[in-house]
This record gives sequence, structure tokens and C-alpha cells, in this order.
Amino acid sequence: MTDWNFADAYETVATKVPDAPCQIQGKRTMSWAEVDRRANGLALDLRDAGLGHQAKVAVYLYNAPEYLESYLAAFKAGMVPVNTNYRYGPEEIAYLFDNSDAEAVVFHTSFTELLDKVRSRLPRVRRWYAVDDTGAAPDWSTSYDEVVAVGRAEPVRGPWGRSGDDLLLLYTGGTTGMPKGVMWRQDDLFNVLGGGGNPVLGQTPAKDLDDYASRITGPGFVTLPACPLMHGTGQFVAFVTLNGGGCVVTLEGRSFDPAELWEAVQRHGVNGIAIVGDAFARPMLAELRENPGRYDTSSVMLMTSSGVMWSQETKAALLERIPQAVLFDSLGSSEAVGLAASISAGDSATDTARFQLGERVHVFTDDGREVLPGSDDVGMVAISGFIPLGYYKDEAKTARNFRTFDGVRYSIPGDYAQVNEDGSLHLLGRGSVCINTGGEKVYPEEVEEVLKEHPAVADAACVAVPDERFGESICAVVEPSTEMAIDEEELRHRVRTRLAGFKVPRSFVTVQSLGRSPAGKVDYPGLSQLAREQVSVRESAV
Repeated sequence: MTDWNFADAYETVATKVPDAPCQIQGKRTMSWAEVDRRANGLALDLRDAGLGHQAKVAVYLYNAPEYLESYLAAFKAGMVPVNTNYRYGPEEIAYLFDNSDAEAVVFHTSFTELLDKVRSRLPRVRRWYAVDDTGAAPDWSTSYDEVVAVGRAEPVRGPWGRSGDDLLLLYTGGTTGMPKGVMWRQDDLFNVLGGGGNPVLGQTPAKDLDDYASRITGPGFVTLPACPLMHGTGQFVAFVTLNGGGCVVTLEGRSFDPAELWEAVQRHGVNGIAIVGDAFARPMLAELRENPGRYDTSSVMLMTSSGVMWSQETKAALLERIPQAVLFDSLGSSEAVGLAASISAGDSATDTARFQLGERVHVFTDDGREVLPGSDDVGMVAISGFIPLGYYKDEAKTARNFRTFDGVRYSIPGDYAQVNEDGSLHLLGRGSVCINTGGEKVYPEEVEEVLKEHPAVADAACVAVPDERFGESICAVVEPSTEMAIDEEELRHRVRTRLAGFKVPRSFVTVQSLGRSPAGKVDYPGLSQLAREQVSVRESAV
């Protein structure tokens, strides 16, 4: 049995390679010793503010060095870091901080106006740490820079110590409307991310902390998560990099700019890039096509993607321009890491949706029968081994998504698939109406309720339609009322002011009636087919 804790591991790295780069953003380069010292300052303040063992620390930041630094501080103090989607609106933020029982929030001052709207509803929060990116930190906040500046090299611990049982909460949009917190034990998460080795590079896990320390002999891999650290894809890739004593590079821009990415790759000698499917890959490829020879990509050894499907066409074109790279397409989720993988290299780009099953992965039908290779059966992809404890304060969803077959406990995030004759996986998609747009998960009912509040809308349903860049986009199927005409831009504005921007419908289809059943249920598959046909006709006419 192991008892890994991220703080113990990262303090070991800081001791072994104190001067090696740990984080880079723009002109800021921070060594392992500096990051460790600053995290000690925040950990000390969290402890002295009266937060107890496993108190929740929400991190409400754009990609920045302070993101991972805040996580390390929480780990050191025996507290629980909580990711926060910076695209959320006031109601979603209030829900997340309340649901997670957050007692401290680390935030960019860009979010001050939004937080002012909800602070009074969050009496549990004792500390608001302001990372000043606007030059105007609110008077109710504590300066993050002042807190980390007093950090020392001596490790900070709470009186309760540290353990592999200490948690990390990863909130995911999921398929139940509001986000749910996936409870990861640090020991399980550290192990599933390689246990001190890099699973993608074939490095074996470390046996113990001494073995782990012996492997840190110099600066490690340089990785650039192009996707947000607030999501599992970016966060977990960053952890794998730091586990190996590497360096995490983050971009300064707050909307994705492929030119900024390739310039950073060239400037910092980036070895690995983490993205979320074609939403990132297509603009990256377009930038290389439009500017041949402008960027030096010779340092790139690995590109990883997770969250949405990565098209074969895009992978093949990237390999043509970066022939030394290996493209690693990972099938997984916040609650199930390592379900399956698709690897492309050289002149061979693996088919989209074709994955090789990972260890401890099986496919089960709804009634618990294992799907046999080559059969026509469709089943749920399930993984055992290092998996989460469940969902924070949601026993019902935990029971649905974490099930036991033949005495073995599995995580079943909702992906349905068939098993090919060679044992590989043919992914079919989520078995629900959840919409995955560019890696962001949207529950239709949430958007529908906002649309139906408008007097021009009698009823509405939201479905997914194919999108070349984002995989899927939201189409609102609207039944108009007799009072006024449908104004698509007005409806988009209404959703945008209430919910996150990625939840705004990109297209609309008007129908005479949604055709609800007597029980009030919507025929989502039928409406989805209708929406796909109409949107396709419109695009063809342009």
C-alpha cells in the first residue's frame, strides 16, 4: 500500500532541483524553490486564519502560476483545493462555493464585481485572497502577494499532518445540471497519474518517496497546458509534469491564441502540449499552415488531448508538420482517468473514436453483463483500481456512477461504446443528453429554463449539433408563443447574462410544437435529428 501526498512529493523535488524552472508565464520564470517558498507562505496564512483539517480552498483564477501554487499550499496545510470554472455566472459561482463548503477563495481581481454580488450569501468563507490583475483589489480581500512574500523554505504542516487520504475536489459540469465535486484521494490520484513516473512515456511508478527522490536528477519535461487548469485535462497534465520535476508553461492571453502558443513553444523549448480536441488543434494547425517556417517546433515530443474527440484528419496534418511528435488521445473524465487511449505517430493517424482499452477497463451492459469483443452489444465503459471515492455530498449520483460488478468497484462516467474484435474500443458517446462543446459540458435543461422565461418562447429544448471546431455546439429548438416574434440575438443575450458564455446557443430552430409526451418528456433524439438537418441545410445555403 502507498500513501502518496502531493505536498511531500513536490517538497522533495524542490529539495533536489531548487534552481530548476517550475513555472513560466510570459517573462515570469519561477524556480522550484521559489514556488515552494511562496506556497509555504499561503499555507501558513490558511492555517493561522483558523481553517482546519480538510477545509476547502476554492481557486478562482485564470491560468497563472498562482493556480498551481495555491493547490500546493492547500496540500501542504492538509486542506482541499477546489477548482472553479471562471466562465460561470453569479448563480453558478454561489452554488459551487456553497456546495463545496469553501472557507477560502483565491481569486483574480477581474472577478471582483461578480463576487460582490454573491459574497453575502457565502458566510462560510473566511479568507478572500486577491491576485491583483486589475490594479484594484477590493478592501474586503487579503493581498495574495503579501501573504506569499513571507514564505520560508521550512515546510508548513497543520497539526493533523498529511496523508494519502487527504482530498482534492474536482468539480465537473457533469450531466445533472449543476456541477458536482469528484472526491479524489491524493494517493489514488498520484498513482493514477503515474505514481512518480510518466505513464505516457512508459516510466514505471516509484516504489516509495526515496525511490521517487532518486529519479529527480535534473530539470524535467516542459509542458504547456493550452487548456484551462480549472479543468481536469489541464490540471492533471500539469500534475504529471510536476511529478517528474518538470516545468509548466502557461499562456498570458485569456482567450486562446495559437500564435501565442507557438511563440511560447519556440521561446521555452516546450516538449509537451495539452489541448482539448479540435477546438484547439484546428486553430493551431491553421496558424502553422498560414505561417510556414515561422515557428521552431522541434522541441515538441508529445501532444495530448482529452475531453472531446480529436479528428483523424487534424492529427494527420499536425504529424505532417511536427513529424517527431507523438499524439496521445486520451479517453477519460474527471472521475475516470485512463479509460482508453489512441496513439498516433509518424505517418499513421489513428481513426477517430477508436481507442485501445486501458488496464482494469471493461465494458458492461446496463444489466451488468460484460460486452464481448466483436459483439454488437453496446455498453458502459468502466474502470477499476485507482478511482475516486464518489461525489461530494451526493450519495445518489455516487451510487449511479460508482458500481460493483463481481465484487469489483468501478467508476462509470457515462461513456457508451462497443468492443471491436481486436479488443479496441469504438466510442459512441455519452448515454445522456449532455452536450459537450469544446470540452465544456452543458446540461440542456439549464439553458432551456432561461429561454422559456422570455415571453416570445412557449417551450424550448436544447440539443447538440456537429461543430467543426468544438465537436458539438448548442442548438435551441424553440416553440414560439403568440405574443411576439423570436429574436435570436435577444435570446442569446438573455442566456449570456444569466449563464456561462459557452452555454449560449449558437443556432436556433423554430418548430410549431416540441411534441412533448403526455408525461411532459421531450423526444431529444428526434429533435436532435431535426436540428442537425435544418442547420446542415442552412450551412449549405451559405
